[in-house]
Formats: sequence, structure tokens, C-alpha cells
Amino acid sequence: MMTNVLSMSVVASLLASAFLISPAIAQEQMAVSQCQAVATRLPAAQFTSLDGADSFLTLAQSSAEEVRITFVAHSTYLIETPGGVSIATDFNGYTGAAATPTVVTMNKAHSGHYTASPDPAIEHVLRGWNPEGGAADHDIVVGDTYIRNVTTDIRAGYEGMEADGNSIFIFEVAGLCIGHLGHLHHALTDEHYGEIGRLDIVMVPTDGGLTMGAEEMSQVVRRLRSSLVLPMHRMGPSLSAFIELMGEDWARDYVAETGITVSLRSLPERPTVMILQGM
Repeated sequence: MMTNVLSMSVVASLLASAFLISPAIAQEQMAVSQCQAVATRLPAAQFTSLDGADSFLTLAQSSAEEVRITFVAHSTYLIETPGGVSIATDFNGYTGAAATPTVVTMNKAHSGHYTASPDPAIEHVLRGWNPEGGAADHDIVVGDTYIRNVTTDIRAGYEGMEADGNSIFIFEVAGLCIGHLGHLHHALTDEHYGEIGRLDIVMVPTDGGLTMGAEEMSQVVRRLRSSLVLPMHRMGPSLSAFIELMGEDWARDYVAETGITVSLRSLPERPTVMILQGM
């Protein structure tokens, strides 16, 4: 069952048609999170599917666009949007796509998640921490994609926890809400979940301890109610433990390719943990 809240990209397209402006401009002028709007309707909202949607929503989504998501390495996924925006998550400068991405996100838990000298050709470098102190605050529209972040704390050795050292990045594009949990070190609060909103697709570390234990991480994923879970940051047998803890309600899909093409229409009706080639 699909919620009646339209995605930001669909609303932007409708506004663009009505006022004869480009969808990108319309989206930038209305930069609000539809992922959060959907979340306010939970628990009534269910896993995303177009089955049973009303005729207006079906018409609005009839030309739903596709997003390409490719596993690169470690915690780096490459997201390629219908509008030509490319996003590399947890970008470290030495693993990534052949072409320079439009946007990179980074976290500083260790050097596999960031670079101190990103290529100047990258248009938008979004750090998950604030080098000047305090919380990083990203709220930006790039082409057809709205990008924002929600900060969490990270462990800092004997000094305990460092406030706001990690960011969960959320990408809203083509009607989809896509989240990357980064180097998540602790359980999320109700406030965090409210700030994140609904995630149709979530990229989750499954190392089993360097971030969080498999049981704690599985609880976070279940609470996010995502249709598609893409593991990352795998260490040894930890992925199997994570999948087992997700339970029988979650399907498992081992894909023989490094990437998938997905749209709002093609999301699985049954929530699924999808393991891409190379993960």
C-alpha cells in the first residue's frame, strides 16, 4: 500500500508544468523533505508499493524514473540519478567511479571513509562532521536530488564519544528516499528517527562491532522500515549474523552484479536485504 504523500520530485514536476519552470528550480524552491512527511504518517504507512494507489498518484508516477546504485568498496556506493547527478558515499579518494562524481559524502571514523584532499573537480564535498566544531548541517539541492544529513556521535578512544562526528546522509530523488548510515556507533533516538524520516532504501554497516553489533544494527534497520537494505562495511561472518537477525519477514537476495537499477515502482513488496556482488 502506498501513502498518498507525493514525493518531492513528483510535486516539483507538477509545479514545473503548472508554472513553466524547470523541475530542478521548482524542487529547489520547495526544498522540503518528503521522506519526513511520509514518516509522520507511520505506522499507518506500509512498505512502499504502487499496488492499490489512487488514480492520481498512479498518473503522477506513471513516468517514474530510475536510479542506479552500485557497490564500489567498503562503505562507498555510487548513486546515479535520472538527472545525471552522481554521488559517491563515504568517499576516500582512492576507490570510486572512473568518472569524477558530482557529489561526495564523507565520514571521519577512519581513513577508509574520507580524504583530506578531494579532487577539486568534485562540485560538492559534503563532510559528515564540521571541521570548525559543532554539527555538520547539509541541506542542498543538486540537480534532481535533495541531500541532507542527520548527525550522530562516534567513539573517540579514551575520550569517550565525540558529539556529531558522523552523519547519516539522506538522498531524495525520483520519488525515493535513500539513506546511508555512515559509521553509526550507537542506537538512534526518537529524535533521530524523526529527523531521518522514511527511508525506502538504506545502506547499513554490517561489520558486527566496529560500528555496532549485529543485533543493535538490525533493530535500527527494522525501525527504519525500509523496503530495500543494502549492506556495506562487511567484516568476516558479520553479514550472515546480521541477515539472520533480520528474521523471516525479510527476504534475502544475492545479486550477481555490482549494481542495481531501482525506481519507486520496482521496490520489492516484501522488505529485502540485497547483497550486491563484491560486498
